[in-house]
Amino acid sequence: MNRKPIFDLIRTMLGRGITSSEVKKIDAAIDEAIAFPLKPVAPPQTSDRKINNAGLNLIKQFEGLRLKAYKCPADVLTIGYGSTGHHVKPGLVITEARAEALLLEDLKRFEAAVVRAAGPATDNQFAAMVSLAFNVGEGAFASSTLCRKHKAGDHVGAANEFKRWNKAAGRVMAGLSRRRAAEAALYRTA
Repeated sequence: MNRKPIFDLIRTMLGRGITSSEVKKIDAAIDEAIAFPLKPVAPPQTSDRKINNAGLNLIKQFEGLRLKAYKCPADVLTIGYGSTGHHVKPGLVITEARAEALLLEDLKRFEAAVVRAAGPATDNQFAAMVSLAFNVGEGAFASSTLCRKHKAGDHVGAANEFKRWNKAAGRVMAGLSRRRAAEAALYRTA
């Protein structure tokens, strides 16, 4: 097996060369994976619950539509309505229809994450939490005080937590403060 592409990828991800001791560890891990392959795992359960139009419009409004790849304030390569990941490359240009499709595909992950982490919610509570998770990430949302308070039934406390998520790269961002206020207002709406 040619392992050069693997090491090239690791060098690119690290942004540096790989030491000989790291090469040995990686080689050992590859050998072990080949000798003892992982058993297939069932895909995670997904939810049929979908964000409502109010939440979808909120995300679109605050993410904005950018048809050419760019770096967001957190220095992450982004395209469309806030889509990130391996599919986004510098210089990439997409259509508005592709941006819409990427958003709907990306939302599935965040909808499922909110269902798993937060439990029962009204449509607007759910939409507001999906918008937050879409912006801050599944892990950050799931471990947040906001999620914990919502799950405990402290909806007033949960709504008050949105405003704490207004920073990028350690700085308070006016756009994030406005987005959090809109999410909190949606969360509070019956």
